[in-house]
Amino acid sequence: MTDTLRVETNDAVQTLTLNRPEKLNAIDIPLLDRLIDALEAAKNDPKVRALVLAGEGNSFCAGADIGQMVDRTPADWEQIVDHYLDPIRIISSCGKPVIARCHGNVFGGGLGLAMACDFRVANKSARFCTPFVKLALAGCDMSAGYFLPRLVGLGRATDMMMTGRVVQASEALAIGLVSQSVAESELDASVAKLATRLAAGAPKTTAFTKNAIRKSLDRDMEAEFDYEIFAQVQCLQSADHREGVAAFRENRKPVFRGE
Repeated sequence: MTDTLRVETNDAVQTLTLNRPEKLNAIDIPLLDRLIDALEAAKNDPKVRALVLAGEGNSFCAGADIGQMVDRTPADWEQIVDHYLDPIRIISSCGKPVIARCHGNVFGGGLGLAMACDFRVANKSARFCTPFVKLALAGCDMSAGYFLPRLVGLGRATDMMMTGRVVQASEALAIGLVSQSVAESELDASVAKLATRLAAGAPKTTAFTKNAIRKSLDRDMEAEFDYEIFAQVQCLQSADHREGVAAFRENRKPVFRGE
């Protein structure tokens, strides 16, 4: 039986690949559970310093598997919809940088996963869509209502979520939905280069920085300032900071050990 999630580690970079290409990597409950377990394991593994989320075959992810949409009680649906948000929660709270490798269809829940990541690197043929309204579903599913307005602004998010239209990679780059848009042949190398660069950073510094960015979306200025003071004091006392200063003075690359 084919594993629906492939986990590969190269040095400090771990890649989680959705592996249901015949279904455009649509996420059913078994794949959802595998993804949650793998994300939790990576989050807690000090050897993993950067994560890549990818999809096998012609698409990143077409969203939730339509086959899951059968008659259920409201209580059952509430549990399932909440469960589909668990990978989003883990990616957001993980102190490590997470990159979405975007190609083909990045639709529905697939877009939700990608938006939860810290970086989205797309090839020129990638397509992005929140198609929920076309199925008479709320357009805010799988975190779209939270992340999309913050990434592209209220007006553009309203357009995408209320019309369900497809956004091409060139537009996605222009509106800030993706971090990079590269040629088809350059996608893997671009993702690997970014992941390697991020994995070389000081782990605690990266975690403090990510936490500051994420929490700034929902707290006021003074609360953010308080966190910035706390984070910087912790970093100033670290061995990695001393290594960074020494490397700067010696004109060499720093070697951060997470200390």
